[in-house]
Amino acid sequence: MTPSNEPAPPLVLTPALMSRLKPARIFKNAVEQPTPPSPGSASPRANQLGPRHISGISFDDRGDQVITAAEDETFRLYNCKSGKQVKTLYSKKYGVDLPRFTHKNTAILHASTKEDDTIRYHSLHDNKYLQYFKGHKGRVVSLEMSPVDDGFMSGSLDKTVRLWDLRSPNCRGLLNLPASPVVAYDASGLVFAVGVNQYSRILLYDQANFDKAPFMTITLEDPTLSLVSFPPRAIYMTSLAFSTNGKYLLVGCSGDAHYIMDAFDGHLLAKLEGHTGLERRKMDIPLNIEPSRGCSGEEVSWTPDSKFVVSGSLDGKICVWDVQNLPEKQKPVDLKSPPFRLQPLTVLEGHPGPSRCVKFNPRFAMMCSAGAELAFWLPDQSGDPEEIAKELLKKK
Repeated sequence: MTPSNEPAPPLVLTPALMSRLKPARIFKNAVEQPTPPSPGSASPRANQLGPRHISGISFDDRGDQVITAAEDETFRLYNCKSGKQVKTLYSKKYGVDLPRFTHKNTAILHASTKEDDTIRYHSLHDNKYLQYFKGHKGRVVSLEMSPVDDGFMSGSLDKTVRLWDLRSPNCRGLLNLPASPVVAYDASGLVFAVGVNQYSRILLYDQANFDKAPFMTITLEDPTLSLVSFPPRAIYMTSLAFSTNGKYLLVGCSGDAHYIMDAFDGHLLAKLEGHTGLERRKMDIPLNIEPSRGCSGEEVSWTPDSKFVVSGSLDGKICVWDVQNLPEKQKPVDLKSPPFRLQPLTVLEGHPGPSRCVKFNPRFAMMCSAGAELAFWLPDQSGDPEEIAKELLKKK
C-alpha cells in the first residue's frame, strides 16, 4: 500500500496488460434507435443500414470525460472515473459528427451532418453555441484541435483544408487540394499532415508557413496489395495520427489494413493486418468497385505512449498491435520495398456490429470503443494464474 499522500505509480502499458483489457462497462442504450416502422409502411432504407451508430468519440485533455456523437443526433458526455453518463445534448437541426474537446473540458467542436457544412463550437456547460465557423462547401470529414493552442484544422469533401482559431469565426488559412483530404497535427503543433486520397500522397506542412509548398511529400504505396488482386485495390485514407515522439505517422484506412509511415524519411514501415475494414456498414453488404470512406475514420488510434495501436473492425472485434519494434529502413525510399506485415498482439471480442470508434484514454489505462453501443475497457487486474503462482512461490 502506498501512503495516501503519495500518488500511486503510473500503470505502464505492457503487452500482457493490453491482452487483459476487458469491457468494464457497456452502455446498451448509448444510441437511440429509430422506432420500428409500422406494418405495411415501406422503409427499406433503415433495414438496409441496420442500427444507428456512435460515429465519433473524444476524450478531454485530462482523460476525465469522454463525449460521443451519434447518428441519433445527440452527443452524450460520460465521466470516465465513475463510468456514468453525465448528460445528453441534442443537435437535431444540424446533426453532429467528429466531436472534439477543445482545451477546456466544458466546450467541444463538432461537424454538421445536415443544413450546411459549418463547424460548431459548443459549450457543454450551458448548452449554447459559442461560435460558427463557416466556409466549407462539402461535408467535413476530418477535424483536429491543435495540441498546443486554440488553433484547429478541418478537411472536407469540398477538397479543401481550412485552418481556424477558436477566437475568430474567419478562416485563417486555406489549402486547395486535388481530392478530399484528412488532417493531423504532430504533438508539437508545429507540423501538420494532409493525406490526399486518389493520389496516395501525404503532405507535411510547417504550421508557420502553410501558404508555402509542403516541406515533404510522402507516397503511400503498398506493393503487397498486388498479391491480393490485380490491378491492386487503391488505398483509401480516412485518418492520420502522429506518434507522440513525432517519428511515426499512423495512416488509418477503410480497407483491411492500416499503415505506419516514417514521418521523417517517408518510408512505409509496417502494414497492420488482422481486422476487417469499415468500408461497409455490415458484413453482408458487397464491396463497391471504387474504394470509399464508408464508416471508417475514428476506429484506429495510438495508445498515449505510442507503443501500441488499437483498431476496430467490421466484425466488432478490436485488434491491438505491438509497434514497439518497428523495422528501420535506410534511405532512399523504395516504393517497391514491401512493408513489414504485422499481425495483432491480441484480438479482443468487442461489439455486436462494427466497432467504429476506438480510442485510448490520454491519462488512464482505459480504452473506449463504440458502435451501436458504447464500452469502457479496463485491464483485468484479477491477475494471470501464472503470475499469482509466482507471487505465492516468492512468499515461501
